[in-house]
Amino acid sequence: MPAPGDVLLDSSAVIPYFKGDTTLQARFQSTRTLFIPHIVVGELYCGANLSENPLKHVAKIKTFLTAAVVLSSGLVTAECYGRIRADLARAGTPIPENDIWIAAVALEHQLPLVTRDAHFGKVRGVQLLNW
Repeated sequence: MPAPGDVLLDSSAVIPYFKGDTTLQARFQSTRTLFIPHIVVGELYCGANLSENPLKHVAKIKTFLTAAVVLSSGLVTAECYGRIRADLARAGTPIPENDIWIAAVALEHQLPLVTRDAHFGKVRGVQLLNW
């Protein structure tokens, strides 16, 4: 069970943080525990490797990860994923595949999700924080 002040991070919040968003920097520093799904870590590494300066951006990610807890997916995550994806399919409101997995991690761990992607609002039961 998460503690008050714990949050799960989406890449749409981490990337602006890396770019110097002072609002996010203050919020992240005042957060009890920053959790990040391994899916988001992969998205960040992809972006870093596509950048003009991969070494610089990979180093930034590695430094950031020393202050965060990485959550991997397991069977409970897969169960949440299946329910979310089916709900979205029935409603005709698909969202990106990686984001379904991220939402599943949020549900599994009962963590509020820090994101700037509005489509997460289509996922029933995920508490969103738009920082």
